[in-house]
Amino acid sequence: MTLVLNDPLPIRPAAEPADPRKLAHERAKLAKRLRRQVGQAIADYGMIEDGDKVMVCLSGGKDSYTMLDLLLQLQKKAPVRFELVAVNLDQKQPGFPEHVLPDYLRSLGVPFTILEQDTYSVVKRVVPEGKTMCSLCSRLRRGALYTHAKEQGFTKIALGHHRDDLVATFFMNLFFHAKLATMPPKLRSDDGEHVVIRPLATCREADLIAYADWKAFPIIPCTLCGSQENLQRKQVGRMLAQWDREHPGRVDTIARALADVRPSQLADPNLFDFLSLGRLSDAPLPDAHAWLAGEAGDGGN
Repeated sequence: MTLVLNDPLPIRPAAEPADPRKLAHERAKLAKRLRRQVGQAIADYGMIEDGDKVMVCLSGGKDSYTMLDLLLQLQKKAPVRFELVAVNLDQKQPGFPEHVLPDYLRSLGVPFTILEQDTYSVVKRVVPEGKTMCSLCSRLRRGALYTHAKEQGFTKIALGHHRDDLVATFFMNLFFHAKLATMPPKLRSDDGEHVVIRPLATCREADLIAYADWKAFPIIPCTLCGSQENLQRKQVGRMLAQWDREHPGRVDTIARALADVRPSQLADPNLFDFLSLGRLSDAPLPDAHAWLAGEAGDGGN
């Protein structure tokens, strides 16, 4: 299973130009754009600071490969000194090519660790056939990574979720959980012991696809959760892909809106003090029970 949840119907990049010079120019622009977006996100959200030891979670998918590649580029000229260590969780999925990631990371000279934990068997045993596996798999994977991060003294945990993942998660929470929430670019874990960062938070998936194709990363496909066509994330992904085809720019607008929240224009009394707004006196306000006191005996009139 991969460490990132990808849009099931990603928007493929435009066909590559035939002219080698134009192709080189387009690729240079793509690389510069992604570096700028990642660098801006790191600065805006304070993702990395001097002395950080960053655990880069590498799944074998296009997103985590690109995240590592861009962080390595930025590390060379960064205004602060920080350490990068790639970490992969081998979940013992049948057919997983164990040599691919170590060979690739050795070729780069990147320090890395391969964790081995048979979460695959646990998920297959516990989750009934046909049911979605992502929830349990995610919890087991997160537990293994957090434990390793604590043992090895990592100060940040970098995940490869991109802009489209954040937008999809927003709609999943909206449609299926009745709340306005997404995966933030930076968060503290529930136990308070870890800080998770998402350097690709403002990067479009289409750009990541094009970059991975150009770099020819040794992609390792996920054949477990990727086969479950009934996943809610796939449903939302199809909706976003359709929007991107029929209404170009809509997903970009939604992504920007996630960073421009107006609590007074919503309806959450925990985020905005509606009770004090326009008060005429300091007298205690009657609660809902007082307002509805007459409801029980009026026969609905």
